[in-house]
Amino acid sequence: MSSDLIIDVTPSEIVIALQENKKLVELTREKSGAKFAVGDIYLGKVKKIMPSLNAAFIDVGYSKDAFLHYLDMGPQFATLNKFLRIVSSRKNKVSSIARIKSEPDINKEGKVNELLKVGQKILVQVAKEPISTKGPRLTSEISIAGRNLVLMPFSDKISVSQKIRTNEEKNRLKKLVQSIKPRKYGVIIRTVAEGKKVAELDQELRRLVDKWETTFHKLSRAQVPSLIIGELDRTTALLRDIYHPDFNSIIVNEQSAFEEIADYIGSIAPDKQKIVKYYKGRRPIFEHYSIEKQIKASFGKTVSFKDGAYLIVEHTEAFHVIDVNSGNRARAGNDQESNALEVNLAACDEIARQLRLRDMGGIIVIDFIDMHVAANRQKVNDYMKEVMARDRTKHNILPLSKFCLMQITRQRVRPEENIETAESCPTCNGSGKIVPSILFADDINGKVKYALKELNKKKLSLKVHPFMAAYLTKGLKSPRNKWFSKYLKWVKVEGNSAYSYLEYHFYDESMEEIIL
Repeated sequence: MSSDLIIDVTPSEIVIALQENKKLVELTREKSGAKFAVGDIYLGKVKKIMPSLNAAFIDVGYSKDAFLHYLDMGPQFATLNKFLRIVSSRKNKVSSIARIKSEPDINKEGKVNELLKVGQKILVQVAKEPISTKGPRLTSEISIAGRNLVLMPFSDKISVSQKIRTNEEKNRLKKLVQSIKPRKYGVIIRTVAEGKKVAELDQELRRLVDKWETTFHKLSRAQVPSLIIGELDRTTALLRDIYHPDFNSIIVNEQSAFEEIADYIGSIAPDKQKIVKYYKGRRPIFEHYSIEKQIKASFGKTVSFKDGAYLIVEHTEAFHVIDVNSGNRARAGNDQESNALEVNLAACDEIARQLRLRDMGGIIVIDFIDMHVAANRQKVNDYMKEVMARDRTKHNILPLSKFCLMQITRQRVRPEENIETAESCPTCNGSGKIVPSILFADDINGKVKYALKELNKKKLSLKVHPFMAAYLTKGLKSPRNKWFSKYLKWVKVEGNSAYSYLEYHFYDESMEEIIL
């Protein structure tokens, strides 16, 4: 299976598209300067204690207080709290957590008000990003993720990914990490560490320890609330988690991001650095690689997937519902049962893709086409587990019921990706009434004149639908040539298939939009 990563960098956000066999399977957006990402470590302050929930609300600087449950405080919370008190002191001379005497693990059946009080400073990590009206979900069981290892301060345990199949390799990695691990640090060995040598793991472990030890100095002068350790930006974090040798290309349209990604790939796989490519094309990168078209086809309420079959995707406050429909699909000679099985198996592929693409979390209920043979229901159940195995997000699939209903629970750590694909009528803007279409050219002409003459713009770019771009640019007597003859300034016209039919936008020489 080949994988490609297409990265669109704009001043306001970074959009990352992952393709597998040229099919879009993941789409993530990161606003420039975004905060409260999963993995960020904050120094917060206890704002409110809720004994009835056995939880506390923590001020970490978000508009809504973040939520910390007692069970998310971690067994070593007392030691972490002691560490915070010591390093926050101006007399702090701690150079290693090995010098801090460990406190006993907290009681699993304890109460939050036994450990926390209002106004207390606390070190926390974002476990779930803010979703809807809720603030971030926190944990005090701090972990710092690398590509091969996850470092856990104050824990002495070594855990190995269950996806590493052979016991020999698990034991080798465990002994290897045990020999290089500093005291008072726990380590989780990730799946990609399989087959890695001690030098590579030792180098990464030292880097993670150094990253944690930067908190020693930050905490002594940090104000509450403040960010202590930021997770990698979403692009590099995604690469850290999903990169594998089958990657064909990583294409990015911004120079500094290209250099950062090339350096990162060079550090983890030097022989693969050449797959990172800088896109210099004139067309938008997502349009050039047909990502925009796939987005339009993959989001929305109705999603087609094979021979007229389609899914209906509905979202409620409590869960998501997916209905499988055969549509006008019919195969001569096939009975209803075999036809239902074929459609349901094809639907499994598309549903697994949709869950990753939209990052749907919580409870998902799938209504498959009815099948009366138990063996067929088992086939659908087994195949769904097979195609969902590629999903990195934690999930659980319950067996198909006799009514052909399936329940899937999928971990939700950030807001669902939701893109509105339905467009307003381009000529009436949803009003139901239109102006004469012949006035479109006059409208454009008037705004070009205003921008070039009244605003005295030296350069002007006009982005429109490709059909309109052809109308404005083709032929010797095209409107663009007439503008040049009249104003002695060249107007750059670009087609963008993401625009509706009569949509247009003007930009100046700095590519700032001109509102006319």
